[in-house]
Amino acid sequence: MNSLSQITSCLILGSTDPHPNVTPSVLFGLGWLYLILFAMNVVWTWRSFHKARHFRLPEFMGGMDIPNAALWSIYSIALLLVSVTHLTCASVPEALRWFVMPDFAKAAVDSVVADARIYFAVTTGAFIAMLALRDWLAKPNVGWGILNLSLLFLCVSLTDWDFRQIVGKPDNVPIVAMLFIVGYFTWLYFYRANQNDRRAAEGKVPAEAENNEKVLTWPDLVYTEMICMIAITALLILWGIALQAPLEEPASAVKTPNPSKAPWYFLGLQEMLVYYDPWLAGVVFPSVIIGGMMAIPYIDFNKLGNGYYTFNERKFAITTFMFGFLPLWVGMIILGTFLRGPNWNIFGIYEFWDVHKLEALNNVNLSEYFWLYGLGQPLPIAPADSSFVVKSGYILLREAPGFIAIGAYLGAMPMVLAMSVFKTFFLRMGFLRYMVFSNLVLMMAALPIKMVLRWAVNLKYFIAIPEWFFNV
Repeated sequence: MNSLSQITSCLILGSTDPHPNVTPSVLFGLGWLYLILFAMNVVWTWRSFHKARHFRLPEFMGGMDIPNAALWSIYSIALLLVSVTHLTCASVPEALRWFVMPDFAKAAVDSVVADARIYFAVTTGAFIAMLALRDWLAKPNVGWGILNLSLLFLCVSLTDWDFRQIVGKPDNVPIVAMLFIVGYFTWLYFYRANQNDRRAAEGKVPAEAENNEKVLTWPDLVYTEMICMIAITALLILWGIALQAPLEEPASAVKTPNPSKAPWYFLGLQEMLVYYDPWLAGVVFPSVIIGGMMAIPYIDFNKLGNGYYTFNERKFAITTFMFGFLPLWVGMIILGTFLRGPNWNIFGIYEFWDVHKLEALNNVNLSEYFWLYGLGQPLPIAPADSSFVVKSGYILLREAPGFIAIGAYLGAMPMVLAMSVFKTFFLRMGFLRYMVFSNLVLMMAALPIKMVLRWAVNLKYFIAIPEWFFNV
C-alpha cells in the first residue's frame, strides 16, 4: 500500500464525520480533473492565438486591446496551479479550504432548486434569456467560457458529500454527461443559425447550400461510421472498467427502493404523474405528442428553414419546440433525477436525502374551490338510495366548473387566439389545420399551467370523479 492510500485509510477510519465533504482521495481526483481542464484550455489558448482576436478594455481601465489568447493563457496557468496544489496537498484537506464550495453558496443554490416554483421560474427565465441573448451566447469564446464555468461549478460542488452521492451514482453519471451534450448541441445550433441569419440579411444563400459538396456513401460515409463505432466501443469498454455496474440487491416485494424511479428517459413522464392522473400522463399526453409529431408536416405552412440552420425564419416553431424540450422535458428529467429524493420530496443538490422528511400537502379540487370556498355551500351529493342516473346528475353538477373550464380552454381559447396572437396562422392554415395546431399548443401549455396552479393554489384536479376513475 502506498503512502497516499495509508493516509487516506487513516483519515477515513479516524474521522468522526460519517459524511466527510473532502477526503484525500476526493482532492486527488479533483487534481486530475483540474489538470484535464488545464489541458483543454491550453488547446483553446493555442486556437485563440492563431485566430489573433482581441477584446477592448473599458475606458476607465485604459481602453487597450488585449489578445484573447493572453486572457486564456492566464486562466490556464491558474488551473495548472490549482491542479498542482490539489495533487501535492491532498493529504492535508484543511489546507485546501479555499477550494471547496462555501456553505452560503450551498444554501443559496438549494434555496432555488429545492423549491419547485423557483426552479421552474429560473429555468423559464434562463430559456427566455437564451433566446434574447442568442447572438452573444453563440460566440465561440462565450460558449467556451460557459463550458468552463459549468465544469468549475461541477468540480467545486464535488467537495460536498451529498452532491457526490447524487451525481456519482453509476446511473446518474451518463445523465450528467448528457446534460453537457445537450448544452453543446444547443449552442452549435445557435452558432450555425446566427451565421445563416446574417447571410440571409446580406442577400447570400445559407452556408449549407454554398458548401454543398456531395460525397459517396462508400467509402466516405461507411468509413466515418466505422471510425465512430470503434471510438464509441472503446469508450464503453473504458466506461465499464472505470464505473461499477449499477446493480442493486435482488428485487423484493417487501422492500422497495425509496424513491422508486423510472429510467431517466421516463422520468419526465413520472414527474408528470405528480400533476396528472396516470391515464393522462402515461397514455393521453404521449399519444398526443406522437400524433402531433406525425401531423407537423401537414399543418406546417412555412417552407423556409428546410435543410439549413436558421432561427429568424422559423421563430415560432423553434421557440415552441425548444421550450417543450429544454424547460419542460430536460428540466423535468433533471428534477426527477437529481432533486427528487425519498418519499418523492424535492431536495437541494447539497441537501442530505432524509427518509424522515415529510411535507404536508393540502391539495384542493376545483369543485371544492367553487362550492365550498366560493359559494360557501357543501358539495352536491345525491341521496344514498338514488338511482345511477340521479347520482350521475349530481356528479356532473358537482364537477360542472371543471367541465366548463376545460371546455373553454380547448374550445373557446383557440378562437380567441385566432383573433389575436395566432391571427396570421389562422388565415394561412385554414380552420381544420389551425384547430389541430392550436390544440396541440394548448395541450403542451397545459403542463406548465397545471404545475403553476399546483404550486400557487394547491389545485389538484380540474375534474375529480373518483366514482368513475376519471380525473383531469
